[in-house]
Amino acid sequence: MGAVQRLEPDPFTLADLDALPADGRQHELVDGLHLVTPAPTPLHQSAVGELYHRLRLGCPRDLKVFPAPLDFRPTPHRSLQPDVLVVRREDIGPKTVERPLLLAVEVLSPATRAKDLLLKRGLYEDADVLSYWIFDPDQEQLTVLELVDGRYVERAVVKGSDAFEAELPFPVRIVPAELVD
Repeated sequence: MGAVQRLEPDPFTLADLDALPADGRQHELVDGLHLVTPAPTPLHQSAVGELYHRLRLGCPRDLKVFPAPLDFRPTPHRSLQPDVLVVRREDIGPKTVERPLLLAVEVLSPATRAKDLLLKRGLYEDADVLSYWIFDPDQEQLTVLELVDGRYVERAVVKGSDAFEAELPFPVRIVPAELVD
């Protein structure tokens, strides 16, 4: 009898990702690993909508704000979908964004908390995303990270009715409590 050979599946690719049918779930790719997140909750979507609205109102003409789903593909082996993103208009491709984002925003939910706080923080940092905002709707808290010398530095943590006066990617005022109204 011959030795048993261990079979390793081929890594998931961008082509595999592009071939998936639309199913209401978030599909992301990280170095061959296919990550699937269930459809978001109403609280999550409400916060995403409010963040998008506030960012859209203050957005200069040379930039563009998008809500998810829109693929950010910083490498040939990664495809991420921030809940909200800000990009230079010149960096928008026909189907995806591949150039570094000016801002990625993730709204925490039970299904995404660990991924957003740990994995995506590192992935956005590696992709030179200028600013990364993490909003926790349960705590009404916004954490703002900005890239300094290739690493994220915590610039602000604002909670409840306190206001955050952003300078990056452009001036905008964010009050966490207003995002969950």
